Parts: sequence; C-alpha cells; structure tokens
Amino acid sequence: MSAVTETGEERAADWAEEDDWTTEALALLRDVRSPHRRKRAGQVGYVVYCVLLLIGVWVALPSTGYFLQQSEGADFSGHGPAVLAAIPSGACAVGLGWMLLMARDAVWRGPVVPARESVDWLLAQPVRVSRVLRPWWWTSAGVSAALGVLVAALGMVVLGLTCRVGLAAGFGWCLVGCAGVPLLAAGIAVLVEGSVRASLWVRRLFPYGALLVVGLAAQAVLAVGGHRLPGLERAELWSGPWGWAGMAALSPTRAAVPGGGVAAVALVVLALALVVTADRTVGRLALSVVRQRSRTATGVINALGTTEFRAARQVVAAASGEAPGARWRLPAPRRTWLAVPWRDTLALLRVPGRLGRAVVMAVPAVLGGVLAAGTHGAPGLLASAVALAFAYWSLTQLVEPARLETDDTRRGAWAPYPFRDLMLRHTAVPVLLGLLLSVPVLWALLAEGAGVRALLAPGVVPPLVGAALVNACRGAAKQNLLFSPASSSPTGSMGPLVFLAWYGAGALVGVVTLVIPLVVALHAGTVASVLTALIGDAVVTAVMVRWAVMRMAKLTT
Repeated sequence: MSAVTETGEERAADWAEEDDWTTEALALLRDVRSPHRRKRAGQVGYVVYCVLLLIGVWVALPSTGYFLQQSEGADFSGHGPAVLAAIPSGACAVGLGWMLLMARDAVWRGPVVPARESVDWLLAQPVRVSRVLRPWWWTSAGVSAALGVLVAALGMVVLGLTCRVGLAAGFGWCLVGCAGVPLLAAGIAVLVEGSVRASLWVRRLFPYGALLVVGLAAQAVLAVGGHRLPGLERAELWSGPWGWAGMAALSPTRAAVPGGGVAAVALVVLALALVVTADRTVGRLALSVVRQRSRTATGVINALGTTEFRAARQVVAAASGEAPGARWRLPAPRRTWLAVPWRDTLALLRVPGRLGRAVVMAVPAVLGGVLAAGTHGAPGLLASAVALAFAYWSLTQLVEPARLETDDTRRGAWAPYPFRDLMLRHTAVPVLLGLLLSVPVLWALLAEGAGVRALLAPGVVPPLVGAALVNACRGAAKQNLLFSPASSSPTGSMGPLVFLAWYGAGALVGVVTLVIPLVVALHAGTVASVLTALIGDAVVTAVMVRWAVMRMAKLTT
C-alpha cells in the first residue's frame, strides 16, 4: 500500500507490525520465479564467461607476454615518463567523468532500478521497501566496484611494465582509487535518485562538468607531449576525490606526490560514508520515482531490443529532460528564405545541451587534428580518423532539426517547400556553426606551423554535415538485416555487422573517404596536396547530398 505526501511523492503507507507481509511476499516471489531461476543463472553465467574470456584474451595473455619479455631483458621503461605525466590530469578526468556519468544516469534511471513487476506488484503490498530495493542497490554497487577492480588490474600492469612498480604495490594503490571512486559515484547516484532538487542541479551542471572533463583530458594529452603545468596538476590532485585517486596511483612510483597516503585514506573514508548513507536512503525512495524509472528503463530496453536506437534516446531524453534555460527570442526574419535557418537557430538556442555537446565533441577533434599534423604513419592515420569521427559526432548535434523532420514527414507541412528542399535548407545552420567550431582547429594548426594545411579543418565540415544528413534520412530500422541469410558466413552470422554498417552508413563512408586525402595532405604539406584534398571534400559533399536526396524520396513515397 502507498500514500501520497503533500509534495506529491508516493511513499509507502504507514502500517502496523502485524500487517507486515515482507517475508511471505518475498518467499512467494521466490517460489514463482524458481522455474526461471536456472535459466536466469545460465544467462548471467554466460555473460560472466564472455567477459572473463575477453579479459583473458585481450588483457591477461598480452600482459603475461609483456612481463615475460621484460624478464628476458625487454625494457618498457621508456614509456614511463609519458605514463607518469598523464596520470595527474588523466586520473582527474576519468574519476570526475565516472562520477558525472553515474549522476546523470541517476536522473532518469539510477542505480536502484528493480524489475517492473516488482515495482507494480510487490511494492504495492504492505512490505518493507528497504528489503525489496536494497539488493538492487548492492548489485549496482558491486558491478561498479568490479569494473574498478578491472581498471586497477590494468593500472597495475601499466605501472609494472613502464615504471618497474611491484605488482602487489601497484594493484593495492590503484585499487584505492579505482574501487573508491566507483563506490563514491554509486552513492552519489542514489542521493540524486532520491532528491528532485539534486536531479535538477545535475541537469544544470552536467554540461559544465563535461567541458571540465574534456579540458582535463586535453591537459593529459598535452602533458604526454611535454607541455606540463605542475602547479595546476597539484591543485587538481587535491581538488577532490577524483584527484585523490590519482595521488594514490602515483604513490608507489618515483613521481609520488606528498600526502598520497592521506588522500587515499580520505577517499576510502568518504566512499564508505557515502555507501552507508546511500544504503539508508534506499528505503526512503519515493515509490513514484522508483516506478517511473523502472518503466523508463523497460522502455529503453524494449527500444534497444528492436534496434530503435533513436527511440531509446528519445525515451531517455523525455525522462531526464534538459536543463532549464532561458527562453531565447530572435527577431523574425523579413526574407522567407531565412525562415528555416531562423527556426533551426532558435531551436538550438532553446536547447543549449545540444550546443554544449557539440562543443565538447569538438575538443577531441581539435586534439586529433593537431596530433595528425605532427605524426606520420599509422599513428597519423589513427589520429586523423579520430579527429574526423569526433567532428562528425559534434556536427550531428546540430542536425537535430533535420532529424525531427524525418521522424514524422508531416511536420514539414508548414513550409512552402517540397520535403527535399526543406531538408537541404536544414543544413545551413550546421554548416555555418561547424565552420565556427573549426576556427579553433584552424588556429591550433597555424600555431603548430601547419601553414596552408590549416585549411583542411573547415574543408571537412560540409561533407560531414552531408554524412549526418544521410544518416538522418535512413528511415525505419531494417531489423531484417540482422537475420538475413545473405549475411551468413562460416564463422557465424554477420547480420549485426551488416545492420550497423547500414545504420551508420553515412558516417562510415564519410570518414573512410575523407581520411586518406586528409592524411596525404597533412603529410605532404604542399599547396597542390591541400587543394586536391579540398576538391575531394567538395566531391564527397556532392555525393552525400545526392545520397541523402535519394533517401528523402523513399521517405515520402
């Protein structure tokens, strides 16, 4: 039974001890689920087996091989200075990013998400909410801690190979931060799930926190390149638990920071305190909140099960909402051809989260472009591909108005243009904003002495916007590709790969066709090579527009 408080939150109604049916209800639930328990255990065991197999093949075996090579005289200490330079700001970026993601997840889902049948049936009975919800909380906390243990093992291997740190010392010090930060993040997530005000603050501050994480990651990359800021790194390490984890990881190395032991103790104490607080908060969660989040999680799982990824994102967006922003107003244009760009600009201003995500994604694109200009061979090719991928993801945030048109082609009935012309007009604002976002890349390349090669940054904007438009016009998901007989092979079905290739065809073709001319022009550095690359960008843009127009015709027939 439940009751609604004065604030509108649904909580368990008051009942006497003789009305407590918690033990009986849980026993009945175990009996009802007993036929399915073995199947469920098999599914969980299979997932655990796959995870352990991947860890063994991709982590344990290569690590063992490297240690054997080290015992035979191989020296990996040349990478030690770069690793130690990246840890201060890199650990802050990972720790703060983990906490931000857990807090943001708690806005719409949270670490306490029981099955929908438990919420709809069990919590409506005279049972103790804490006994029902607490196992879900400890499961989430355990999974977070397990991921931290894996990261600690990876840190042990890296420190052991590059810094000659003992395995026991490396694992122990890394475990302090790698397990403490996830448990701390899980505790914060429970507090966010149980407080409407905390959820509101998370929505407001998340974009700024994401920018800070990207800045810390950029600082780590610059530190590896030899551009360190010792004073700033010291302040970041002492700024909070995200930095204390880095201090603990540095403690067994020659770059140990004074006070590492104190920071490790403080992190452990704070994590344990938040875990205890979260455990007590679980039993006081509003039933309406738990019910809503359980149904949202079920909706997301159903959407993902039918490969409707955009529908899943929309469910999450509807549940979590955007941070409240100012109601921007722009003067209405006097020329009709400016109507669509005016609407698109106003839509982006009123949802600042999209602009924030575009800026956040643009920062790795800048770093990738700078690294690509200064490296050759496989590293240069990889850096160019990373820069193009992040540039594409940045621009896709600006093409959202076009995606909304394809969700329901009837939305464009207001416009005096054919659907094709309307969709093409939606590319004006993304191209202009993309060119503005390319200015930092242009400036960074010029500062690095790239010269005429800096023109390659704005040159890739139009083709990537065209690739985003192609993906926006893909239409309904083709689930038949997952099970098509044509995708069978001796090694198994290639259906999932075929489906993913269709789903991201625009981005895949755009990045692959642009990366080779980009790398050639960056390495050659001549006017002719840059001009050739720009002509190639124009050709790719025309191909993408033509491809998008063909898809638009299928949407309206």
